[in-house]
This record gives sequence, structure tokens and C-alpha cells, in this order.
Amino acid sequence: MAPATASGPPEPGGPANQPPALTTGERAEYERLRRHAAIRHRRTRLACSSVLLLSALLLAPLAVVAAWVQDTVSDTDRYVETVAPLASEPSVQETVTDRLTNRVVAQVDVRAVTDSLADILRDAGAPPRVVNGAESLEAPLHEAVRSVVERTVSRVVTSDAFRQAWESANRRSHAAVVTMLTGDGTGAVRAEGGTVQLDVGEVVDQVRERLVDAGFDKAAAIPDTDRTVTLFETEQLGKAQDTMRLLDVVGVWLPLMTAVLAALAVWTAPAHRVMLMITGAGVGVMTVVLLVALAVARRVYLDSVPPATLPPDAAAAIYDTFVRFLRDSTRTLLVVSVITALVAYLYGPGRPARTVRTTAQRGTTAAGRALRRAGVRTGSTGHWLADHQAWTVGGVFVAGALALVLWNHPTVGAVVLVIGVVLAVLVGLAVLAAAAPRGREESGP
Repeated sequence: MAPATASGPPEPGGPANQPPALTTGERAEYERLRRHAAIRHRRTRLACSSVLLLSALLLAPLAVVAAWVQDTVSDTDRYVETVAPLASEPSVQETVTDRLTNRVVAQVDVRAVTDSLADILRDAGAPPRVVNGAESLEAPLHEAVRSVVERTVSRVVTSDAFRQAWESANRRSHAAVVTMLTGDGTGAVRAEGGTVQLDVGEVVDQVRERLVDAGFDKAAAIPDTDRTVTLFETEQLGKAQDTMRLLDVVGVWLPLMTAVLAALAVWTAPAHRVMLMITGAGVGVMTVVLLVALAVARRVYLDSVPPATLPPDAAAAIYDTFVRFLRDSTRTLLVVSVITALVAYLYGPGRPARTVRTTAQRGTTAAGRALRRAGVRTGSTGHWLADHQAWTVGGVFVAGALALVLWNHPTVGAVVLVIGVVLAVLVGLAVLAAAAPRGREESGP
């Protein structure tokens, strides 16, 4: 008699619960679908990363300009630091001296003086030759008056008092920068129609007082009108003001948005290191484009200012002074982007990158062995550094980047200094890790 068959549900994990084995054809189809899904996922990530990178690169130059405008407008010290060199610029001093000298001399009626002298001599019965000689003194007397006035004005304009007055006036009227960018309000710098004008009224008052004290009573008649010097003259001022208003609004958020987009582009990319290298190179290219645009804008500005309004050398000095911090910031970003791309490349599989890494490792290992032979032991600290090398290197790079972010207006020199410190710390940590005892050295004899 056959034994009874066991009844009831099958045991958990028994044969009835096991998925059926895939045939060779089914497994091949499964692997094909899996590879296809992986490729599609990779392509989607690459497309999203490319869009993010393109957006970041297009916004990068605008973000630099927006940050410069925001910084210059919101920080009084920064604004004064921007315009202060104009008071010491020789071409600007010469222009101001010439303008003020012409206005003073225009108030002196030299011809009336010579005519009065000729009348006195004629009434006194002087010979006609003497009378005619008095009348011919007009040109020499005019040059003498101009020479004395010019020396007096030049002493005022080139003095420390003028520079202090210049900085004081600009500090008190810091709202003038907003005026120049928005065209609203009044101040030392104001926009009228298609021109941007600088009010030199305080300087005129000082010159007038000095001339009166020097004996030129006619200087007291210098009018209170026409106390401005035209800095910019362009038909596109209205559009530029609209652009500057927009830049002022987004000056804080646009740079942050650009940095976030660049970080997301690297994070979403299938190959993070390659995308970081591409991002650094792309930002470097865009900074070069911005530097070229500044050079072109300089040429356009100089061509748009008539020599009669402002001499070319003075106009060039004014432009260079106003945009020098923008140019410095752009160069700093260029250096940072190039260094970022270079570091990303050195972590790659390329032969030059491997050579650099191998050479650095051999050097630090040799230095660590030399310390061990000299009796220096790093013990558990050295072992920890060797076991957590990736974390320590990443931490040093993060600290260097944070130092640049917190640095107030970093320059190219500041970037070079931070990079030097980072490299020195990395080398030091690698040497300490290599100096830790190994194998039998650790257990002792």
C-alpha cells in the first residue's frame, strides 16, 4: 500500500516559492533590457546635466557683472575705494585744472585793463608809440594771468586736501552711484538726458577761495552754474540704466543661482569628474568672453566721448578706474576655473595625470621614510591619515574653497595664496601618513 501523501500548504522557502529558473534566451533578453534601461537612464542624466551646465555658463558673465554692481552700490567703502583713485589720476587732474582755469580766466577782462592803461597814457600825453605798446600788452598779460591762475588751481587739484575733499564728498553722496545707474535723485554723479555728469562744485568753491586769497578778486565772480564735468555721453544711457536696475535686483541671487546650477550639472552627470573638468573649462571660456567684452566696451566708450568733452586719456582713466574691480573679479574667477579643471584632470586616468600622482606619491613616501629613519613616528595619527586619505584630501579642498568664499573680494594673489596653502597641507598630511610605522617596524624587534 502506497504511503499517504502529505497534505497542507508548502513549506515557506520551499520549491513551490522559488521563482522559476530563466532559460538562456530569457536571461539574454533580460540582460539586453537591463543594458538598454541603463543606457537610457545615462542619456537622460547626461541631457539634464548638459542643460544645467549650459544655463550656468550663459549666466556666469551676467552673474559676475551683477555681483559687481550690487557690491559697488550697497557698500559705501567699496564705492569710495572705486572712485578715490580718480582724484590722483594725472590725466583727470589736468582736465579739471584746465576746465577751472578757463572759467577763471574768462572772468578776467584783460582787454579792458589794457584799454584803460592806454587811455591813461594817452590822457597823460604819452607818445603814440607808448600808447600802442600798452595796447599790445593784451596777449602777454592774458598769458601771465592764465599762468598764475593755472599754477594756483593745479596746487589745489594736486594737493592732499583735494583728495580728501574728493573722498569725503563721494562718501557723503554715495547715493550718487544709485543715481548714475537708475537715473533718479540727485548727487555728485547724476544722469541727465543722454549724459552722466560729475558735480565738481566743492572743488570750484575751494579754487575760488584760494584765488581770492591770492589776490584775484575777479575769481569771486566764478558762476555757480556750469559746475559739472561730463563723464559719459551716449544715446543708449536709458537702456543701460534699465539693465543696471535689473542687475542690481538680481545681484545677490544670480551668482548663487549660477553656482547651484553648476553644482547640479556636476552632480547629475554620469561622470562627475569629467563634468567638473568641463564646467571649469567652460566657466574659464566665459570669463575670457567677459574680459573681451570689457575691452570692446572700453573702445566703444572712448569713441563715443568727443575730445572736446573729455580728453581721451582722461576718459580712458575714468573707464579703467570704474571697472577695475569688475576686471579683477573676472580674472580671479578665470584663475579659479582653470585650477578647478586642472585638479579634475589630475584625478583622471590620463597618462600625464598618473605621472603627476605617481611622482607626488613617491616624493611624499620618500619624505615619510626619511622621517622614520630619523626617529620620527606618527603612530596612530599617521595610520588614520593613511586609512582616510580620501576624506582628508576632500576636507582640505573644501576648507580651501570655503576660505575663498569667505574672503572679502579675493584677488588672483589671494587665490594663489590659498592654493599654495592647500598644496602645502596636502603634502604635509601625505608625509605624516607615510611616516607611520609599517609591518615589523610597528611591532618592534
